[in-house]
Amino acid sequence: MQQVVSVWSTLGARQRIVVLGATLAMILAVLGLTRLASAPNMSLLYAGLENGAAGDVVKALEGRGVQFDVRGGAIFVPDSERDALRLTLASEGLPANSGQGYELLDGLSGFGTTSQMFDAAYWRAKEGELARTIVANPAVANARVHIANSSANPFQRDVTPTASISVTPSAGAITPQQARALKYLVSSAVPGLVPESVAVIDGKGGLIGADADSPAGPTADDKALQLRDRVQRLMEARVGVGNAVVEVSVDTVTESELIRERSFDPEGRVVVSTDSEERNDKADSSGGGDVSVASNLPEGNGGGADATSSSKAETRERVNYEVSETTREITRVPGAIRRLTVAVLVNGTYEPAEDGSQTFVPLPEPEIQALNDLVSSAVGFEEARGDQITIRSLPFERPEGLGTGPIEPSMFVGNIDTMRLLQMGVLAVVALILGLFVVRPVLASSSESSTALTAGVSNALPSPLDDSSPALDGEIEPAGGFEDLPMAGDGGGFGGMGMVDFDMPGADSGGEDPVDRLRNLIEERKTETVEILRSWLEEDKEEAR
Repeated sequence: MQQVVSVWSTLGARQRIVVLGATLAMILAVLGLTRLASAPNMSLLYAGLENGAAGDVVKALEGRGVQFDVRGGAIFVPDSERDALRLTLASEGLPANSGQGYELLDGLSGFGTTSQMFDAAYWRAKEGELARTIVANPAVANARVHIANSSANPFQRDVTPTASISVTPSAGAITPQQARALKYLVSSAVPGLVPESVAVIDGKGGLIGADADSPAGPTADDKALQLRDRVQRLMEARVGVGNAVVEVSVDTVTESELIRERSFDPEGRVVVSTDSEERNDKADSSGGGDVSVASNLPEGNGGGADATSSSKAETRERVNYEVSETTREITRVPGAIRRLTVAVLVNGTYEPAEDGSQTFVPLPEPEIQALNDLVSSAVGFEEARGDQITIRSLPFERPEGLGTGPIEPSMFVGNIDTMRLLQMGVLAVVALILGLFVVRPVLASSSESSTALTAGVSNALPSPLDDSSPALDGEIEPAGGFEDLPMAGDGGGFGGMGMVDFDMPGADSGGEDPVDRLRNLIEERKTETVEILRSWLEEDKEEAR
């Protein structure tokens, strides 16, 4: 403590202000860093909640006394308590989903509820349930479902329902495959709804999966990518990841064609109907006699005449046959595979040689043939179509030293806490500033003062290492004594203050007198001299005790 006071008394006014300011800044920095270091690491609990749901979660956290932080609509809690809080809040139904489901129907009673009110509540509950199911997917942050159903109107016929889905993804974007799955999910839950009548819209307002639903179907690039993924998985399962490169080229039909064909089979006739008609005709005739007097008498017998008769029978049969007819209509749309080409490059193995180098060994021919058969089955190879599969085992270009040995885990393996690193860096910077701009200048000032005073005394007095001068015995006294020096109080010295005047005019004619040099040094550095004398006195007192 005495040394601190001594150092403080040697500082000037400006130096004292600098030291006080630096000390205050250091204290504030240490307090801030201490608070920052003592605060727990915060991790995300929930984000993207509506105001009501977020307020319920904050209220529940305050009731439990849990430390939390709200940053731009996101709620952060200590990392060690995040998982437990999620499970606890989920058991209490938090965060509450804004879209309600079938519980809306529980509030409807039979009194005062019309059919229109029940239908509206039913479809609203249906939309809420579908939205809940969609949000359960980790890739979806928020979803809304709208169903347009006009089945309540009995005068409308052939009206199919439609639906739309608004999806906000959690990260990235909704892929066409996911959009297609959402369409089938909604269409399967609504009677009469087909997947083509469901529209999926992402968070940016774009329509997802519109190209996939077009009549043209997937393009050649989509088919090539799908086939390449199949072959890639198949090859890597055998030769390892990174040891196979697969490329697939698909030549598809780009024009559409409609073929209609009608053929008749004369041998394949079928009786459709049979019509039979039968006709019989019969006719009798008698010829008249000659006119005479006897024929006019009442009992007269005239002359006899000849009688004739005729009959006719006719039968007709009509049979209707229908000839066998075949009508065929073929429609060929663009997208059909016309030709398929697959190229596979497979890495081999490396064997060490006698000189220490590694020699490439390609895969044997039986194994390449087995891989060829697997690829043929995976892509649907058809020789008649002109498909071609090429598999070659060639060395891969690799950097020097690849595969020479296992990679040793370093100290940076694992999760790195960036906030902790920043705190350590700030602490190091504060410690460096404290050492360079506060402690070092103060110590340097004190050391400089002591060194200067010691150097002045050693320059003023004879050096004990000098053979020409006698060694010092602890007293400042010339060789001839102090007989000629004036006594204290005779007006000499420092303005008559009672100190001895060390002015010796005839001491050393060749240069400045050592005593004069010592006196001048004491006059220039009065404060340091007083401190040194005080320390000597304290040492004498301690030795006397």
